[in-house]
Amino acid sequence: MFTVADQDAAIAFYTERLGFELRGDQAYGEGRRWVEVAPPGSAARLALNPPMGDEPGGGSIGVETADVAGEHARLRALGGVDVSPEIMTAPGAPPMFSVRDPDGNWIWVVGRDAPA
Repeated sequence: MFTVADQDAAIAFYTERLGFELRGDQAYGEGRRWVEVAPPGSAARLALNPPMGDEPGGGSIGVETADVAGEHARLRALGGVDVSPEIMTAPGAPPMFSVRDPDGNWIWVVGRDAPA
């Protein structure tokens, strides 16, 4: 779950900029919404909710991809997305890079397999 200042702005960022799918947007209670997004084909969902008393942001998740370099290039070419300038590599670890959403939550894009 990520806390966000504005659910509509967060939906736009995740769907229009990152290419996630909107998986749920349901009203509950008075003036509340449960919003979920996910990378295409993912079984896992990411909830985007207003903060409960604190500032938004500060969360972190990892998502897998078979093409770290391709995703890194795609997101860097978009502009307006805070993407780490380089793909990180370390012996025995999969390649990865980070993306930060407008609220300060971190998404780590990680290769499916560590290099041999």
